[in-house]
Amino acid sequence: MSRTLTYWQAIAEGTVQAMEADPSILIAGQNVDDHKGSYGTTRPAFERFGAQRVIDTPNSENAVAGICIGAADQGLRPLVVHTRADFMFLAMDALINLASKWRYMYGDKGGVPVVMRGVVGRGWGQGATHSQSLHATFGHFPGLYVAAPASPADAKGLLAAALQSDTPVVLMENRSLYPIEGEVPEELTPVPFGVGRLARHGTDVTVVAASLMVHEAERAADLLARQGVSVEVVDVRSIRPLDEDLICESVARTGRVVVADTSWARYGFSAEVAAVIAERIPGELRAPVRRITPPDCPAPVSWPLEEAFHPSAAKIAEACLDLVGSGGATVPVLTGVDAGFSGPY
Repeated sequence: MSRTLTYWQAIAEGTVQAMEADPSILIAGQNVDDHKGSYGTTRPAFERFGAQRVIDTPNSENAVAGICIGAADQGLRPLVVHTRADFMFLAMDALINLASKWRYMYGDKGGVPVVMRGVVGRGWGQGATHSQSLHATFGHFPGLYVAAPASPADAKGLLAAALQSDTPVVLMENRSLYPIEGEVPEELTPVPFGVGRLARHGTDVTVVAASLMVHEAERAADLLARQGVSVEVVDVRSIRPLDEDLICESVARTGRVVVADTSWARYGFSAEVAAVIAERIPGELRAPVRRITPPDCPAPVSWPLEEAFHPSAAKIAEACLDLVGSGGATVPVLTGVDAGFSGPY
């Protein structure tokens, strides 16, 4: 049975249900026990289980990562929350050099069931160090699962799968998604890694996206439907492993593809999707792959520049129109999915 929940409520519910089912799960992170509780996602767990299992940590991401990965090696299941994913760079040594490699080094004895949640995405005036999307960075490394859920149901389902896995997992959550509502199962039902979903069926062009860009792609599709252009939207859900079959099947049907991402084009998620298509189904393309991403520079602080910097539904729609040859067609100005954000964090 499903009900309507917000994205943050779905994460909060899934966390409590997982902790009730498995006493080895604990939460660690900065301010996970305060009244805001990581955008509300950890507060219900703190109220239910207290400070013994929901642990406030100091500003020491490297040390916390090492402690939690060691705890995972000894039989616990830590859920580490980074309310700014940018500071996950400080946790990468233990996560990449230890956790992701242990199964390869020690076989079946090397599973490290640690889960790291990272909050990403723009706010306003956040600047170069607080506006980054890091899913492609973590997706580069074998031994990790990486996902960027777009819907409340997937936010809960992928978290459930992560907390039941023996593979270290990174979950990236765009802060603009927290108020978005959707149908969410009451049960703790895992969503498997490596299985994407068709968010919308279409025939003229495919948009491959993750996280926030799925919603912007759907808005672009609504706009273009009024102009007679049918857009199919692929929500990959999982960055690693990637559902290559779903992507290629969709592109083979439409013959055109736009890849939309909140991170940079070079060496990123959009580059990987383009490479998969070029290697597997080059003959199916009627036009070159188009990528809608931020420009190749750090995020600005100025509000008008930040508005121009981030990818949007309008930019996706313009790329789709270009691919289908609708010369002269225009796209109306749209506010972003995150237009209601009031800041500062």
